Amino acid sequence: MATTSPVPAEPSAADNEQARALAAASPWIDVHAHPGRCFLGGLPAEDPLLVLLGGDASADAVTQIAASGASAVVFSTVADLLVLTARAAGLTAGRQFHPGEAEADHARQLSALQALAARPDVRLVRCGADLAAAHGDGLVGVILACEGADFLDGGLGGLAEAHAAGVRSVTLVHYRVNDVGDIQTEPAVHGGLTAFGTEVVAEMNRLGLLIDVAHATEAVTRDVVERSTDPVVISHSHLALGTDPHPRLLSDGHARAVASTGGLIGAWPAGVAVTDLAGYVAEILRLVEVVGIDHVGIGTDMDANYRPVVTSYGQFCDIGAHLLARGLSPDDVTAIMGANYARVFTAVCG
Repeated sequence: MATTSPVPAEPSAADNEQARALAAASPWIDVHAHPGRCFLGGLPAEDPLLVLLGGDASADAVTQIAASGASAVVFSTVADLLVLTARAAGLTAGRQFHPGEAEADHARQLSALQALAARPDVRLVRCGADLAAAHGDGLVGVILACEGADFLDGGLGGLAEAHAAGVRSVTLVHYRVNDVGDIQTEPAVHGGLTAFGTEVVAEMNRLGLLIDVAHATEAVTRDVVERSTDPVVISHSHLALGTDPHPRLLSDGHARAVASTGGLIGAWPAGVAVTDLAGYVAEILRLVEVVGIDHVGIGTDMDANYRPVVTSYGQFCDIGAHLLARGLSPDDVTAIMGANYARVFTAVCG
């Protein structure tokens, strides 16, 4: 890796031009997002969530992605959406699911995303070859994912159904402590991955589903790392800062455990620890120092992030330009902006 600048440097015109050229040359990928709040797709017009959050704008988001440096984006459902409530410390599950509710809402969100992926300017990405083909054809590559395994409702059958529907990644837990394992933002209940969680890991390995341990505790992560035969990812987080770190951030050991599988961490531009793009780029570089250039990607959490410093896909090339300005080589920027995830995705999904 090239030596990086010790102080933030604003990208030059040449950096911006080179970033655009690199994005044109190979797929740049957002490894975790909810573009246009795609999790609202298919809700009835009178639903309070549409009033509260402003509706599903995923179609507009596809247009924005097409005009940006990103060529593929992980569009994620939110498995525990209907039970989430806000509190001062962040989101939490305010109630339990009604019988069948989680599975039905999962089906609603997934159906809306499948319809989006059927657009003529979009390619549904099921394997590594689809990533390259979408980029080569100038289409927006849509990778379907589910944030939270709550839709499984204690059974493994939903994984095969999701895979058949085009899903290629599942985040095991979100803001609700489910029957797979503990989460970073609530007191531990299980002490790590559950027996059912171990079955989920094995089935995801069998199917070729990418395991995402974002939101999972370090104990859960280490249990998954020990059991998975495939690389695993943390799609959106970064390293802890200071003496009182946010619970969603990672220790060096937590991050290295994921990297040890051949996986990666998607650097997260959330306002829990950074306040501007330069600070976010500094956190990307800090991740690189801890886990290595081959194990870092970009996970924006677009349109569902907390005080984000990346708020539109128009900034995607800006990230690459800032990395170039800080001294990273074109090959290193290409790795972070997409090639690392493409490698992991292909290794798991084919």
